[in-house]
Parts: sequence; structure tokens; C-alpha cells
Amino acid sequence: MAQIKTIDSNGQIILGKEFAGEKVLIDSPEPGVWIVKIGQFIPNNEQWLHQEVNAIKLEESLNWAANNAPQETNLIELEDQLK
Repeated sequence: MAQIKTIDSNGQIILGKEFAGEKVLIDSPEPGVWIVKIGQFIPNNEQWLHQEVNAIKLEESLNWAANNAPQETNLIELEDQLK
């Protein structure tokens, strides 16, 4: 949900007490644009990538993609296989 905040004379923006003490990653993809993510060095929405079971699956997927060239799919054959 978008909110309008004012930067105070100390250059600070108040996000709210519910975020007190949280670590945040602030990204600035272009001047005047900030993306703020709560996390513990790894943003919360990216931590799943670092769980062992998911990291293994991701590594296997990347290895598979590196060793298997893209191929055109015959949609009629694929539909028949799904029936």
C-alpha cells in the first residue's frame, strides 16, 4: 500500500514503530527511487533461496539448464501426453 511520507530536517523518514530495530536493505535503482526491504542481510523475500533444500534444487536446475539446449515444443504431442 503506497503512503506519502515527509523527509524531516534530519533526512529521516518515519516508517512506524512496528519496524523499530529492523535491518533494511535500501536499493536505489535510479535517482529519486528507493526500494526498502526488511531482512537479515538477505531480504526476507529472498531467504527461501538459501534454505538447503531449495538451494540444492536451484543448483540442480541451473546445471540441467546449462546441459540441455532449449527445444521447440510440439503442443499437440504435449496435449496428447497430458490426456
